[in-house]
Amino acid sequence: MTIKTHFPEVVRLLHLEANAIAAAATRLNEAQVERVMNLLSGCNGKVVIVGVGKSGIIARKIAATMISTGTAALHLHPSDALHGGLGIVNADDVVMVMSKSGETDEIVAMLPYLKRRQVPIIAVVGNLNSTLANRADAVLDASVDREACPLNLAPTTSTTVALALGDALAMTLMKMKGLTLDDFAINHPAGRLGKRLTLRVVDLMHGGNQSPTVKIGSTWLAVVKGISDGGLGAVNVLDNAGQLAGIITDGDLRRTIQRMDHASLEDLKSEEIMTRDPVVVSADALAYDALRLMEDRPSQISVLPVVDEARECVGLIRLHDIVRSGL
Repeated sequence: MTIKTHFPEVVRLLHLEANAIAAAATRLNEAQVERVMNLLSGCNGKVVIVGVGKSGIIARKIAATMISTGTAALHLHPSDALHGGLGIVNADDVVMVMSKSGETDEIVAMLPYLKRRQVPIIAVVGNLNSTLANRADAVLDASVDREACPLNLAPTTSTTVALALGDALAMTLMKMKGLTLDDFAINHPAGRLGKRLTLRVVDLMHGGNQSPTVKIGSTWLAVVKGISDGGLGAVNVLDNAGQLAGIITDGDLRRTIQRMDHASLEDLKSEEIMTRDPVVVSADALAYDALRLMEDRPSQISVLPVVDEARECVGLIRLHDIVRSGL
């Protein structure tokens, strides 16, 4: 018995949509693209993106992408626009209309009212001879040869092309505006991505009275007490000037005691136990960079001393603290 596999059909449709995006790139008119980018980059208001049905879903996604990459944008449904929603459109805005046919009733109906407000209209359209294309100030060809739908009816390939084209516009606009990592982070404060770009060592470290320390010359019993009282599994060792001389983890302490005879323990001092010149991090460093310092090494470490520019010790940060933050 032959078992029918659907794998070839799925692969074929993926290639169909990928090829449609590649074909769309060759259809673009350079002058129209420049016109669109000049309108978007010169917009002093917001980008109002219009779409109905599946095109409306794509419009919402592109608006969300623009918002997160430094461009004020929103999605406006044309039916809502005709019933009061047009009040959101101002003269300093740019309107981008997305439509496969360019003849959708609600879209055609709102065009005169957009013109009356003297806002530039960008058409992302699948029919260059449509009413929308003829009335727009700039037109981008988003046509496709056929849909991925077996009946060539359900918007599939056309919405994929429209989405890719919208993303290309948003990313080009982001580049034109010179958006930096810090700018991007301001718009993404939550989630793993935002935390990697914003969360700093000072936000997670144990500083002040929470940071256990001992002095050079402290007995091993003082070290044990410091580790136990601090509850962080380590203590920073300071010299007489308050600068970091080393670090002692509970592992360092155990290993040192194990290799010494009991008679020598009475004279065991902190400088004989500590790791000298340990890996350190500054309070202003990104917590993600501190994580990489701990993990991207042959032998991972679980705690870092935090120092200032003068190498004065200001605290400790643990791998556990960083992982618990969600990085």
